[in-house]
Amino acid sequence: MLLKLNSIIIYGLGAFFLALALYPIYINILKKRKVGKTIREETITGEKAQIFIDLHKHKTGTPNLGWGMFLIIMALMIGLSLILQYYGIINNSLISRQETYITLFGFFSMGILWLIDDYLNVKWHGEIKGLSAKVKLLGMFIIAWFISRFFYTRLGIDYINLRPIAWKIDIGIFYPIITFIITVSIVNAINITDGLDGLAGGLMTIILMTLWIITFFYQTYIATTVIIILIAILLAFLRYNINPAKIFMGDSGAFALGWFLAALLYMLNMRMGIFIPFLVIFLIFIIETWSSGLQIIRKKYFKKKLFPVAPLHHMYEKAWHKETSIVMKAWLVQWILAAITMIAIFYQFNIPLLP
Repeated sequence: MLLKLNSIIIYGLGAFFLALALYPIYINILKKRKVGKTIREETITGEKAQIFIDLHKHKTGTPNLGWGMFLIIMALMIGLSLILQYYGIINNSLISRQETYITLFGFFSMGILWLIDDYLNVKWHGEIKGLSAKVKLLGMFIIAWFISRFFYTRLGIDYINLRPIAWKIDIGIFYPIITFIITVSIVNAINITDGLDGLAGGLMTIILMTLWIITFFYQTYIATTVIIILIAILLAFLRYNINPAKIFMGDSGAFALGWFLAALLYMLNMRMGIFIPFLVIFLIFIIETWSSGLQIIRKKYFKKKLFPVAPLHHMYEKAWHKETSIVMKAWLVQWILAAITMIAIFYQFNIPLLP
């Protein structure tokens, strides 16, 4: 177990220092190519987003393709593992059908698709508004459906585990439908929450740290290694993303993280049941999504705002709370939720602390 931990930590440190060294170069390249963020001027319901413009107009021009470095570092680490395996230095690469195949598929497929969209959005201001809505929706649905079908047809999973409320519940053909809806919901929740410097990146780092511990003690070491690499890149990214941000994650980061997290959730739920604890650790994202959804419904059907501005973090920002203060408090709450989740899993689900 200690040998495995040493190997996992080496991968994480390698990814962290590599990302830390490359991000300044990457940011300068983006600046030279003038790949900067453009502040949206309309809300989803079509009105002018004046409050949002006033709060965030100073961020115009900040590089918006931070997720590109995530893809580069992850690809380099996977390539390194394949080389080491080829020469017999290690037994397994980071590509494993049982542990990482589907998570990496979602990570790269969605990351690349939305990275293209982010690039088109910021490179040709107003001339090309990224990929068309139809292309993005089609891509999202195809990849989400592939992930759901993978667990249902390839792995034979047709149940959900709702411990400690209930044990395995067989849902048959409805499994891919339900997981499809959950995947799309998770992805959009992360994208909605990614609105302040360091907010979504920090929250996701804490969530992944929690899941890293769980996968390690459950002895899924290859998945654990991929998770720690992603955590390491996120930490390096946060060095340049905390206020005042020098680079943003972009929609590509939010969507790729969502797909990675959803696939990881299904893998862990298959082995031990984690849906209920996941609702706890994902609570901030759920609240943010509901605040945005309720705002849209109220404006569309009742022609009135429920909140001055949504999602919730922008409402706090409008109330003259400092952006850094909102983010730090959200991180604190996330650590508390992570602790509650760990207690629930280790003590109620009886995960062995030793192999």
